[in-house]
Amino acid sequence: RWGEVPKALVVVKPGESLCEQEVIDHCRTKLPGFKVPKSVEFFDALPKGGTGKILKKELREKYWAGYDRRVH
Repeated sequence: RWGEVPKALVVVKPGESLCEQEVIDHCRTKLPGFKVPKSVEFFDALPKGGTGKILKKELREKYWAGYDRRVH
């Protein structure tokens, strides 16, 4: 409705394996339907600031490039 679609950004522990469908299936059991991710992207690590917090704004930039409106 608003043009935003949930996407999961996942870091898998070393030595573990996980596929996109497993993440989506797990989310379906824990989240309401509108919050279940439509896609999953895997990362080696997420960007973090000096205090160890995840830099969400930095993650969003990749997906909002080329759009006037942004989510903060």
